[in-house]
Amino acid sequence: MGDYRKRPKGSYLKEADWVDLYQLCKNWRSELAFYKDDLRFLYHLIDKYFIWMIKKDNVDEVRKIKKKLLEVDKKCEDLLQKTKKHIIHIGSLVENPKSVEARVFRMEHEHLEDEITEFIELFRINRKEIFGITEHFVDNKKLHYLKT
Repeated sequence: MGDYRKRPKGSYLKEADWVDLYQLCKNWRSELAFYKDDLRFLYHLIDKYFIWMIKKDNVDEVRKIKKKLLEVDKKCEDLLQKTKKHIIHIGSLVENPKSVEARVFRMEHEHLEDEITEFIELFRINRKEIFGITEHFVDNKKLHYLKT
């Protein structure tokens, strides 16, 4: 997979001003909210087509996918909460930008960015898997209707 970071390479993180970092965090929060909505759609997709997937040989596969989706959903919620706290933290640093906390904040910022990057990759893998299995069952159901 690719690199999903939203900042320029190099020493940007060390040199960026607080306003730029704040805007970056707001973008993360917005993206994570979008992924949260997309997760609701994926749950709906699984639930809608679950009736077609209940053959004994498919139930275990669907359970595994749903379990993975729950883990991704939990990670998304965790990242949303961390991002909200991070944005509040930026506010305190704007008032006192020369504090010792600023260096720690930038390290936390980089770590949060890495977590979000990992989450996006995991989310995309799971979405692709769900779309694949759903498409398989929909196509099989269409074939069944065409044969009858």
